[in-house]
Amino acid sequence: MDDGDRSGFDGTERDGRSPADGPPIDRIESVFAVYEVRREDDQIVYYGDPLTHPERVMRDLWPAFNDRGYDLEFERRHGEYVLVAEPATRGIDGIPWTNVVLLLATVASTLFVGSWWWYPALDPFANPTDLLHAWPFSLAILGVLMVHEMGHYVMSRYHRVEASLPYFIPIPTLIGTMGAVIRMKGRMPDRKALFDIGVAGPLAGLVATVVVSVIGLHLPPVTVDPALLQNPDAVRIELGYPPLLELLAAAFDQPLYRDDPTTGVNPVVIGAWVGMFVTFLNLIPVGQLDGGHILRAMTGEFHDTVAALVPGALFVLAGYLYYVQEYTMNAVSVWIIWGLLTTVFASAGAATPIRDDRLGTGRTVLGVVTFGLGLLCFMPVPVMVIG
Repeated sequence: MDDGDRSGFDGTERDGRSPADGPPIDRIESVFAVYEVRREDDQIVYYGDPLTHPERVMRDLWPAFNDRGYDLEFERRHGEYVLVAEPATRGIDGIPWTNVVLLLATVASTLFVGSWWWYPALDPFANPTDLLHAWPFSLAILGVLMVHEMGHYVMSRYHRVEASLPYFIPIPTLIGTMGAVIRMKGRMPDRKALFDIGVAGPLAGLVATVVVSVIGLHLPPVTVDPALLQNPDAVRIELGYPPLLELLAAAFDQPLYRDDPTTGVNPVVIGAWVGMFVTFLNLIPVGQLDGGHILRAMTGEFHDTVAALVPGALFVLAGYLYYVQEYTMNAVSVWIIWGLLTTVFASAGAATPIRDDRLGTGRTVLGVVTFGLGLLCFMPVPVMVIG
C-alpha cells in the first residue's frame, strides 16, 4: 500500500484523540485494532483487524460514531478490513429543488385528475380554469400523504437517522399520484428506532385521514346528470369502502350513497379513501414497507417467515375474487400487482438494526393496535372500472 496518502494515524496521536473529532482511538481499539487511518474527502477510513465478530464491532462502535455526527460502515477493501466514517447530514441543506418540483407536479396532476374524474360538472379540457376548482380534492390527498411521510421524517430526526424530505410521485392515475416516499440513509440504531420510524407514518397519516373523512362527509355530495349514465361510452368508477370509513359515516350519520348512481360522496372523501388505502398497503408486513419495519422490530428474524408468505396470500386473494366471487380482472389486478411487488420487497429483506435487542411491551402492544387499524382500512375490491 504505497499510494503515498496514508500516514500512520494521519497526524493523530494515541492520546485519546482521533481525526476530525471522531471517537477516541482507544475506544475503537476495544473491538477493532487500528493500524492506519486515512482521510478520503469527508470520510475517515480506519484500517485494522476486528477483534470480534463484525456485527459486534458495528454494534459496539456505531453509537460512539453516531454521537460524534458520523455514520459508520464496516467493509473490506482490497483484502483489508476498514471502518468507514462519513459525516451524517440530517438537516436540510439549501432548497430541496427536486422535492419542490415533484410536489408542484403532483399538485398539477391531482388537480387535473380531480377536475376530470371526481367533479362531474368540471371539464378541464373545455375550460382549463376548472382545474382550480378541484383544489379540495388535491389538498385532501396531498394533506394525508404529507402528514404520513412527515411522521416518518420527524421520527427519523428524533432518532438521528438521516432522512430526506418527502418525494411525491405525480402520475395521472385515478388519484393523480403514486404516493410519496422519503429516502433514508445510514443504519438503524436499534429496534426502538426502527419501530418508531415505521409506525409514525401510518399513525400520523390515519389521524389526518380521519380528520379529512369527517370534513368530507359533511360537505355536499356531487351529482351526475342521469343522461350521462345512459351514454354507452360512459365509464363509471366504483370504490370499495373500508370498514373505517363505514364506521365514521355511521358515527356522524352521513350517507355514502352506495345505491344511487347519480350521487356520490364529496371528492374530499376520496382523499380520505386514498389515505386509508395507502395506510393498508404500507402496513403489509414485508421488507422495507412500514409494516415490515414494525414487524421486524416486534419479532426479529421471524419477520422473514411472515414476509415469505405475504405474496402467496395476495395471489390467493386475487384468485378467490376472480374465480369464486367472479369479479373482473380489472377489479382484482391490484392484488396481482402487489403480489409481485411484495415478492420483490421480501427478496430485498428487512432493515437490520445495529442493536437488535427486544422491543418493550408498550411498543409491542402499539404495533398490534397499528396492524388492527390497518385491517380497518382493508378493501377486498378497492376499485372497479365499469364501462
